[in-house]
Amino acid sequence: MIKKLLIGSAMTAMTFAATAHNHASTDNAFNPDTQRIKSHLFFLADDLLEGRDTGSRGHEIAALYIATEFAKYGLTPAGTDGYMQNVTFRKANLVQESPSFSFTQNGETVNFDYPKEYLAGPSLLNTDASVKGEMVFVGYGIVADELSHNDYKDLDVEGKIVVALAGKPSDFPSEEGAHFASGYQKQKYAVDNGAIGMITITTPKNEKVRPYQSRLNYIHTPRMAWLDDSGQPANSFSQLKGGAYMSEGAARKLFKGAEKSLDDVYAQLEADKVPQGFALNGVVDISKKSVHDTITSPNVVGVLEGSDPELKDEYVVFSAHSDHIGFAKTVKKDNINNGAMDNASGTSVMLETARLFSEMKEKPKRSILFVSVTGEEKGLLGADYFARNPTVPVTSMVANVNLDMPILTYEFADVIAFGANHSDLQDSVEKAAANADIELSPDPWPEQALFTRSDHYAFVKQGVPSVFMVPGLKSKDPNVDGSKVFGQFLSTHYHKPSDDINQPFNWNAAETFTKVNAQIGWTLANQKNKPQWNSGDFFGNTFSK
Repeated sequence: MIKKLLIGSAMTAMTFAATAHNHASTDNAFNPDTQRIKSHLFFLADDLLEGRDTGSRGHEIAALYIATEFAKYGLTPAGTDGYMQNVTFRKANLVQESPSFSFTQNGETVNFDYPKEYLAGPSLLNTDASVKGEMVFVGYGIVADELSHNDYKDLDVEGKIVVALAGKPSDFPSEEGAHFASGYQKQKYAVDNGAIGMITITTPKNEKVRPYQSRLNYIHTPRMAWLDDSGQPANSFSQLKGGAYMSEGAARKLFKGAEKSLDDVYAQLEADKVPQGFALNGVVDISKKSVHDTITSPNVVGVLEGSDPELKDEYVVFSAHSDHIGFAKTVKKDNINNGAMDNASGTSVMLETARLFSEMKEKPKRSILFVSVTGEEKGLLGADYFARNPTVPVTSMVANVNLDMPILTYEFADVIAFGANHSDLQDSVEKAAANADIELSPDPWPEQALFTRSDHYAFVKQGVPSVFMVPGLKSKDPNVDGSKVFGQFLSTHYHKPSDDINQPFNWNAAETFTKVNAQIGWTLANQKNKPQWNSGDFFGNTFSK
């Protein structure tokens, strides 16, 4: 019934949009309605939706709301079931009493204490997982031919368990390094070299950024993955039967009697040297139990068809995640993580951008695809599913503009487009921002590698030039320091129940951010040539087909 209503609403909305008097003119005079943005944001961040956790009833309500808005604007349904693209996920929870980890050397066995000495995440592949074998230390466990780096060179890890340092060499470029040091890539390198398990050990540098003790807060967090057509979790390696994440003290024991001690390895890190791998003595035996559940959660997809007979088969993609993290584990009265900034704000801006385009007298040449994705908080899962199972050919997606957690509490004078420097999107975004009287500023935190940490990166991995848009740190008010505002949000409200509608929203900022994004969409949809990766760019060379 809902699907029929949405299709019917879409037909009605198309008729309305064609006759509406309040059009945005094709001279780029976009006029966002802040009341609409406010109403979207306040609904999506309401307690009724209970934090919009992936697979929850609250997120289903959010998805339905977004779909009805798409229908209201006359967007063509572009999911697999009307506007919806339902994604099936496996959700795995660790049985907390089950982890076991022993180390045997010269007839003596040491049993490590979970979670005091090591952590074990739930297995997405098996409810009973175990691995036993000899170990090989493999440095950081990275193979990066582009950077002349191979931690597996001259090491035999076939049928063995690799022991790898967390992180990456200090001389790796930030964004490229984030790719090579990701959990998925490190597992892939281990599998490619024949390993059957993987142990990660913390480092002094890692402890400063994210202490082992802080990780104990997340031992009850489930893991999720979308399931492929054969019912297998995506991005998983069945060859790896088990593993663990070890504290400094526990990890030292694994190096007993080896070529070097762990302290020797740490000393090399302190001297900015990259440790070479070597065999470790003894055998480890690791096991755990997990509980699996299957859930579904939708992406929501609508398209505004372009006006050019040829270019309408190319798509500029706007994306924003609609999910958040649900309930907080707290005894306080307010335990709902409403996710107002993260990411009701970005979703609301995308909805208003869609409305503006739907009411234009003359449509842009290329089509514009609006995608509300689920599962971002679970590891960019909904975006990854859509990018790998697109409802339009992936080769027809010319660019992705991603909206995630815009901080809308002060009037900003610039915008940041993470990733713009990797393609000629930088010129397009700069031109579009200027049309809205806004500057484009460079990434102020390159060491954070934010380019790899939101939904747009799923499109990058399919070869689509992409940017992650947020308001910049320059304020139109000289008494406001944008970097302090951003830092205060992260320290006070990020992933907390206080990220709600009681924050001091600045609706002029919401209007400006929407105007900038509409200008970007217009520019990309009408420019003669589709965006291209910069010559020799690592991400373009690695992922473009």
